Amino acid sequence: MVAAPFNSSVQRLLVGMVGVGNMGAAMATRLLGAGYRLIVCDRNEEAVNRLQAAGAKAAATPAALASTPGLSAIISMLPSSEHVRQAYLGLEGILSVEPQELHPHLLVDCSTIDPITSREVAAAAAAAQLHPNAAEAHDGQRTPLMIDAPVSGGVPGAQAGNLTFMCGGPPAAVDAARPLLEAMGKRIIYCGDNGTGQTAKLCNNLVLGVSMAAVSEGLALGKQLGLDPRLLSEIFNTSSARCWSSEIYNPVPGVVEGVPSSRGYRGGFSSQLMVKDLSLILKAAEHCGAPVPLTAEARKLYEQVDPALDFSAIYKQLYKG
Repeated sequence: MVAAPFNSSVQRLLVGMVGVGNMGAAMATRLLGAGYRLIVCDRNEEAVNRLQAAGAKAAATPAALASTPGLSAIISMLPSSEHVRQAYLGLEGILSVEPQELHPHLLVDCSTIDPITSREVAAAAAAAQLHPNAAEAHDGQRTPLMIDAPVSGGVPGAQAGNLTFMCGGPPAAVDAARPLLEAMGKRIIYCGDNGTGQTAKLCNNLVLGVSMAAVSEGLALGKQLGLDPRLLSEIFNTSSARCWSSEIYNPVPGVVEGVPSSRGYRGGFSSQLMVKDLSLILKAAEHCGAPVPLTAEARKLYEQVDPALDFSAIYKQLYKG
């Protein structure tokens, strides 16, 4: 895992990270390489130990992390809406600390969750009170700033530091988070108020899930009718079927080197996570009354794929490619 070059402008700021699984660990490593001091929190002791060996410190709970003097920001990268809710609003959550014992002036949730939960957590953050010293250190700010900043790019993008962040929240909060995000990614897109970053991410993954299913279906049909999937992929990629799922992340083993399909569908973005995201999309669509029939059908398809395999395994397991 390649670390970012040291940046003296961060002045050894102390940052916390809640959730250091595959994505969180890669992002944490980028922050360490950029010169940030880091405190991590995760139920997975092995993941925490790996980052401690790289120079991070550990906190037992999100509440313990949030009450650390000198902490300037907390980043969360968690699997689900409920995990985020517990990390921020639970009994040992970030916002459960005693009044005026909260130190980080900035909260950045990079998880992919539903916009409703994202707005709920942001509202709770806006009602919290910072420690007096923390407020004095940040222009008299008395409540923490919070943004939702889900990412695109996967584990390889996190390792390389070229993630795209889709940000929702007050413009001042996005500006405050920019140095942190730039240490982990290459594109920072402002989407609007709290929850709009999550909306953008879910809409992106809606298209991703449907397009991968369509590419897999087309390639598998072509194979059954006697066409070489490599040739058909080349045609797709120079014709109107061209898309990321075909050109960059092709589901046929051996067509694109290094992607999950060429290594037994291991790593990458699991079909389990795709089902989770499509379920979030259906929930959000129901909330606003939007028709999403392709999302509903795509979720049924991915539910038939091994949850441990990359979502591109739909080509092999469902379409028998």
